[in-house]
Amino acid sequence: MSHPIVTSLYQQTTLPVIAAPMFIVSGPELVVAQCASGIVGSMPALNARPQSQLAEWLAQIEETLIALRNQDPSAVISPYAINHIIHASNKRLDADLEVCARFKVPYIISSLRAPDDVVKTIHGWGGKVFHDVTTLRHAEKALEAGVDGLILVCAGAGGHAGTVSPFALLNEVRRFFDGPVTLAGAITHGHDVLAALAMGADFAYMGTRFIASEEARAIADHKQMILDARSSDIVYTPYFSGIPANYLRASITAAGYDPDDLPKQKREIDAGTNDEAKAWRDVWSAGQGAGSIQAVLPTSRIVQELRDEYHARAALLSEAIPALAGIS
Repeated sequence: MSHPIVTSLYQQTTLPVIAAPMFIVSGPELVVAQCASGIVGSMPALNARPQSQLAEWLAQIEETLIALRNQDPSAVISPYAINHIIHASNKRLDADLEVCARFKVPYIISSLRAPDDVVKTIHGWGGKVFHDVTTLRHAEKALEAGVDGLILVCAGAGGHAGTVSPFALLNEVRRFFDGPVTLAGAITHGHDVLAALAMGADFAYMGTRFIASEEARAIADHKQMILDARSSDIVYTPYFSGIPANYLRASITAAGYDPDDLPKQKREIDAGTNDEAKAWRDVWSAGQGAGSIQAVLPTSRIVQELRDEYHARAALLSEAIPALAGIS
């Protein structure tokens, strides 16, 4: 039997996908487009600068989604999520959480540290907490903190990714957690989404595919670099943000660094500061799935293509599996 949160989200989506919140790239326009297309949209709270802009953006998202639902009550308009960096260096966290409480944001994606002291606050307004993890120990600590779901950010994912195979981490997590699990790591196409579910995840987590969308706030050169990239053009390094992350090789070169000879030490940067913003503005993130993205498209078209690919592969498997089962 499905977990209640999973069942609820399946009823509110047309594809089991949660869009990853992307620093600088995700804004209210992209969130609305994702939700209107039938997937869970998201953005980082830190993208709203100054902090007072967060309330304006949440009002924009809420009002637009309500209007879309009223315009066509039969349409599937999905809920949205806001990402928070749970770290002492994020001086905005309390203020951002207060804004989210005011708007009763339905889903919170927490990152970088187990949200021990904020889960109760989020549950207080009825929100659910999904936490980013890259290792089994991170997953255990997040569950100890009381989160509702886990997002396994595995090898090949954009941004602050891990190095563990999705097969390994998902199987280990499922040994002790049967709640909502979202899988990240070079998921770019609809058949990838189906594969994530076949492996035992409930949702796929997709970010890089939406950098190459018309609604993304990434500049044109960043989007073009996604189209030009191959998986071998993704560089994993802790240097720019202080935490290991995946970046586009060409952007590292353009910023004046040698991607093959980056300093080994971490450059410590506080979350929510101008230095952090500059790091992500000048050196662009992407996952290994960039190698199969071929065009910048409207979000609605991207999601429709994902749905078509998902159902086409599901139909193919429905024919193939009975035949395979008959092989002695």
